[in-house]
Amino acid sequence: MSDTQTAETTSKNDYNAPPPPPPPRRKRLASTSTTNRPNNYEVIFMMIVSAFTIISIMLNMVLHESTGNINDNPIKHHPVLKRHRNHNRNSSKKMMIQKSSANIEVLRSDLQENVEETVSNLDNHNVGTDIAMKSTSSQEGSSNEEHSLGGLKCESYGGPDDEIAVKEMVYWSDIPSDSKFVSPFKLNNNAKGGTTQYMTFEPDGGGWNNIRMAMETVVAMAFATGRTLVMPPAQRMYLLRKDRGKQTTDFSFADFFHLETLSKEHDGIDIISTEEFLIREALSGNLRNKTTGEVAFPPGNRTNWDGQDLKPFKEYMRSVIYTPLWSPGSCLVAFPASGEPHDVEHLQQMLNTIQTEGGTKYRSFENNPTPVDAPPIDRMREALAGRSELCIYDEEMQNAPVIHFMCYHKMRVRLLTHFYSFLFFEDWRHQLWIHRFVRDHLRYLDELQCAAARVVTELRSIAMREVENNPDGHFDAYHIRRGDFQFKETRLEANELYSRSKEYVPEGSVLYIATDERKKDFFKIFGEHYKVYYLDNFMHLLQGLNTNYYGMLDQLIASKARTFVGTFHSTFTGYINRMRAYHATQRKLPGHEMGIIQSFYFNPDHQKDAMRKYTPIRRPFFSREFPVAWRDIDKSIEA
Repeated sequence: MSDTQTAETTSKNDYNAPPPPPPPRRKRLASTSTTNRPNNYEVIFMMIVSAFTIISIMLNMVLHESTGNINDNPIKHHPVLKRHRNHNRNSSKKMMIQKSSANIEVLRSDLQENVEETVSNLDNHNVGTDIAMKSTSSQEGSSNEEHSLGGLKCESYGGPDDEIAVKEMVYWSDIPSDSKFVSPFKLNNNAKGGTTQYMTFEPDGGGWNNIRMAMETVVAMAFATGRTLVMPPAQRMYLLRKDRGKQTTDFSFADFFHLETLSKEHDGIDIISTEEFLIREALSGNLRNKTTGEVAFPPGNRTNWDGQDLKPFKEYMRSVIYTPLWSPGSCLVAFPASGEPHDVEHLQQMLNTIQTEGGTKYRSFENNPTPVDAPPIDRMREALAGRSELCIYDEEMQNAPVIHFMCYHKMRVRLLTHFYSFLFFEDWRHQLWIHRFVRDHLRYLDELQCAAARVVTELRSIAMREVENNPDGHFDAYHIRRGDFQFKETRLEANELYSRSKEYVPEGSVLYIATDERKKDFFKIFGEHYKVYYLDNFMHLLQGLNTNYYGMLDQLIASKARTFVGTFHSTFTGYINRMRAYHATQRKLPGHEMGIIQSFYFNPDHQKDAMRKYTPIRRPFFSREFPVAWRDIDKSIEA
């Protein structure tokens, strides 16, 4: 499906009703978490539900004694309540009959105090306690050591030495001034005494790297708008289901990124779980059906949706939350410099001026990048990339308590795009803050970084031994996508892959191949010219690691190659190139001033050397990564 396709029969501003249900799906298995011991969050949850349960039953029995109807209590069917109802029914009924109205008011006051205390406790939680952190290792005693933002510590993960790990893997930076950035919209909301605003979303329905791209975009938008980000429930993800029943296959994003420390690292973002959001906003009656205006509670009053069939949950969220139908192919999301109306008007005026001038041509920006601190209208000219509309974060959206981004293929609503190709900021400093925020904070877990560092270290040792005059242990890497890839023009036979790439990799080099091709004899011709290695050759360095993370390891390892040749249209290849570019920028490798890296594609012919020049953003945006994401990313933004 092209990312330029849009919904034809619905407004792009809001989704007002649940779409027709998709075909039936198999029910998801429950989470494979190995512990059932309640944590602090669950205890708090039990407290608030129990409090609501007692007061609801008492009020119904005493104030509606004439009918005796207690079946309308919206919390009545909550799973937690069901475990306590039979035990407490008789004693609760006697208590209720005996209590006077005055006593009920006392209990109501006590309940209010308990609720306020509970909400205060919840507010003091961060994602480290709200989102269940599943270890990537099945070994007992896996480290819970908090990761270091500016470095990498691998001793507790089985090595290598921290100095080696940092040298090999660290492309991110700890910029103290960046960590203090707070969205102007959050500051504006706080100044008005507004309540907490949220952003919720549904993960993309494609493979891991499509899921990651959409997640990056939503996290960046939450950061840009100052909204508390609600992470989706843990669920199965396409192609990440190996050895179901033997290891974790229901994943949350906290299983891949250090979300547990993100709020600590940065003043500008808060993250909570779906469960906490539903307790705070849904069970308290703050969510209303957009069509009827009636208070709407979650299906079955369920708050924990981890490992569940998410179809009813998605339909519920779409029906009660403001849901923009933004399409990356048709509009550029624009954030004004402030919440003032004149800044919103300024963005539209800039677009009108550009259109009056006849727009801009893609080729006018080839090897001619717009300075990152250029006036906003100049930056917008390049960022539009052929789009004729802006989706502006205007006053209506700024005032919405919750914003929800859905992924619904039947309506062609999907955030299959890079955050930097979709989000434009009037203030150039905000643009760089977002780019650096994603680079420095949304990176794979330290345990994966350390595992990749062990493999890279061994590859370098092999290269030093087996290749003459190679004291630095340089190796090269390919990503060859076969499997279920929809772009058949990239499915070349091995002989053609070799002929198209041999000019980039010297004969006899150590070559690391990342691939989903299971028949290794497919690569026979490469073995005739190179010393070929796969991740399979390093299993002794990956003991206990969940096998569903192997694709991420392939990306991390390939990002450290001297020369990389990848598959066009592949978002897997794309992320390898972005990490390579982060490394190149940090180390100021040749060409970094223009965003150039030592990477190539097997085909098509006109794209083979696309990464060897500055190329502006163009459709289809997901097909590759673009230098605007990293070029001059560390320019000072100090006033």
